[in-house]
Amino acid sequence: MPRDIPIGNGSLLINFDAAYRIRDLYYPHVGMENHFGGHPCRLGVWVDGTFSWVSDDKWRRTLLYEQDTLVTAVRLECDNPKIAIRVTDCVDFAINVLVRKFVVEPGSGRDVRLFLHHDFHISGYSIGDTAMYNPHWKCIIHYKDRRYFTVGGRGVSGAIDAFAVGQKEIGGAEGTWRDAEDGELSGNPIAQGAVDSTIAIYPPGDSNGERVGYAWVGCGRDMDEIELLQKRLAEDAELFIKRTRDYWNLWANKERTDFGPMPQPLIDLYKRSLLIIRTQVDADGGILAANDTDIQEFAGDTYSYVWPRDGSLVAFALDEAGRHELANHFFQYCGETISKSGYFLHKYNADGTLASSWHPLFHNGRPRLPIQEDETALVLWSLWHHFQMTRSIETVRELYNRVIIPGGNFLASYVDDRGICKASYDLWEERWGVHAYTVGAVYGGLKAAANFANAFGETDDGTRFDAVAERLKLSVRAQMFDLQKQRFVRMLAVDDRHNFSRDETVDAAIFGLLQFGMFPADDPQLSSTLDAVFDRLWCKTQVGGVARYENDYYHQVSHDIENVPGNPWFICTLWKARYLIAKAKTSEQLAEALPLLHWVQERALPSGVLAEQVNPYNDQPLSVSPLTWSHAEFVTAFLAYLDKLSTLEICPTCRRPKYMREHLRLQDQHEAAAAHALT
Repeated sequence: MPRDIPIGNGSLLINFDAAYRIRDLYYPHVGMENHFGGHPCRLGVWVDGTFSWVSDDKWRRTLLYEQDTLVTAVRLECDNPKIAIRVTDCVDFAINVLVRKFVVEPGSGRDVRLFLHHDFHISGYSIGDTAMYNPHWKCIIHYKDRRYFTVGGRGVSGAIDAFAVGQKEIGGAEGTWRDAEDGELSGNPIAQGAVDSTIAIYPPGDSNGERVGYAWVGCGRDMDEIELLQKRLAEDAELFIKRTRDYWNLWANKERTDFGPMPQPLIDLYKRSLLIIRTQVDADGGILAANDTDIQEFAGDTYSYVWPRDGSLVAFALDEAGRHELANHFFQYCGETISKSGYFLHKYNADGTLASSWHPLFHNGRPRLPIQEDETALVLWSLWHHFQMTRSIETVRELYNRVIIPGGNFLASYVDDRGICKASYDLWEERWGVHAYTVGAVYGGLKAAANFANAFGETDDGTRFDAVAERLKLSVRAQMFDLQKQRFVRMLAVDDRHNFSRDETVDAAIFGLLQFGMFPADDPQLSSTLDAVFDRLWCKTQVGGVARYENDYYHQVSHDIENVPGNPWFICTLWKARYLIAKAKTSEQLAEALPLLHWVQERALPSGVLAEQVNPYNDQPLSVSPLTWSHAEFVTAFLAYLDKLSTLEICPTCRRPKYMREHLRLQDQHEAAAAHALT
C-alpha cells in the first residue's frame, strides 16, 4: 500500500498509508531501524457508544498536506455515527517528535474518545521490548537498548485519559488495539517482549464548540532525553506544529523562482516534490531510494538504501532547485563510502555501511566485479554540476583525492582494447553487459573528472580522462548503433571470451546517451533512436505513459506486449519530456512536452506523492511509493522546461528572456567563471 503522506526531518521519518495508519517510524536514520516495521498503528474513534477504526470502509479519508509544508491536512468523516475530525500531523523540523492535533467538529456526538494504537518492534524486532506506564510523566514509555519512545497526549485530564499495554503475536494475542473496541482500556501498566500499547484521548471542548486533543510520539536515546521531550510537549504541543509549519513554508519558498506561464498544478507538484525528497534524505547525507516497507511482500527486502545512482540524480535535481546544502551532504557521504579502488558498490545503508546485494562476486566459475559502473560515473557527473552551481571549493578540495581522481582513474581504466566500457550490471540491476545508459553515464563522469583535473592544474590527468571519453564516444557509435534498424541498441551482451552480441530490446534507458552529454538531441542517430524508443514504449491504453522496456516483468500487469510493453514509469515518461525539451527549437515544439508533465501530475496521489510506476489500465500506484527518483525527475524536467522557455521566449523590446529563474542567473555566472578558469 502506498505511503500517502510521509513526514520527517532527516532523523525521524513517519509514513502514513492510504487508510491513515502509521506504518513506518524510522529513527535515528532515514531508512534504518524501522521501529514499526510496516505493522499498522491504528486510530480508533468512540462516539456515543459506537466504536470504529478510521481505516474501516465506512470512513471517508482525505489525506493532504498544508500548502508548501510537511504538515498534514487530514479530514476524517463518518456518517454512522455522524462525526468529522480534522487532523494535523507533523514531525518537528529540529526535534525528533511526531505531534498530532485532533479537532472534532461541532455536531459530532456527545461522547467522543480517540484511541491511538502503537505497534512497536524496536530496532525492527520485538524481542526484549518493554512498554510501561510512567505515572510521573503520565505517558507510555517503550524502550530497548539505546532506543526510547514516549507516547503521550493531552485530553480532558490534561494528559492521556486511559491506557493499556500488553502482549501481541503470542498465543493468539492480537494486541491492545482489541482492548479499545469497547471504548475502555484496561490500564495494564507494563509488559515485556512482543508488546504494544494503546492510549485514549478524550478531546475537551473549546470556545468554538470544537473539541481539541493532542497526541505525540517522541524519540530519544535514554530516559533523560525523552523526559525532557515529554515535559516540553506537555507544556505546549501546539508550538511544535506552528514552528514546523513556518519552517517548511520558508524552506519550500527559499528560491525566488520566476515560474512564468507554468500552470499552478505543476508548480504545486514541483514544490511538493522537493518537500517529499527532503523526507527521504538522512541527516548524515544519504539519499534513500524509498521507504515503503510493503515492497517486502514482493521482493523480501526494501528500497530503504542509498544507491549512488539514485542519490546522484536526486542531488542534481536539488542543486537545480537551489537546495545545495542537501546535495553537498550527499557528496560528503559519498566520500566516506567509495572503495579504495575508486568505485561504488551496489548500495549502502544510511549510516554508510554496505547494504544487501544480489550481485555476485563469482559467476560461472569466474570472478566478477559486482558493480553498476554508472553509479560511480554519476557521482562525478553530479558533483561537477554541483561545483558549477555553487563554486564549493572547500567541498571539492576534500573530495578531490578521495572521490574525483580515484573515480576518474577507475572509469578510465575500466575499458577494453576497443575503447568501450567493460561489462557491469545495468541501471535496472538485472543484466550483465555493456549498456547504453552506462556508457552515457561514464562519458559524463569522465568529462567531469577531466574538468576537475584541469581546474586543479593537473592537465595530464584532464587530457587522459578526456581522451578516454572521446574514444568511448567513437566506440559507442561503431559498436552500439544498428545500421539496419537505425537506432542504438540497449546493450552489448558479453560472453566469457569477451565477445559482443547486441541486445536490441527497446529500452527507455537509452536516454542516457543524451542525458549525460554524449550526443546532442539533434544528433541524427540519437534522434532516430529516441523517436523509435518512446513511440514503441508508449502504453496504448487510456492510461498511457512510457514503460521501462519491452516485456518488463517487474510487477507486470499485462502480457499484451504489443499494446502494453510494460507498466508506465514516471521516470521514463519524464525522460520523454526531457527529450522533447532538449530538441525543441520553437515555443510550439517545447509545448509538446507540457502534456507529459501534466500526465505525471494527474497520476500523483492527492497528497502529491509519486510512486515508481502505475497500473496501465487503472492508474493505481505500483511498487514503492513515494520513489525519490520519480520526484527528482519531475523537478529536473520542470526546471528544464522553464530554462528552455527562457531561451525561446524573448522580449521584443529589451531582447531579454521573458522568464528566467533567479538562481539560473547565478548559474550562468558560475559557468562563465568555470569556463574562464579552464582556459
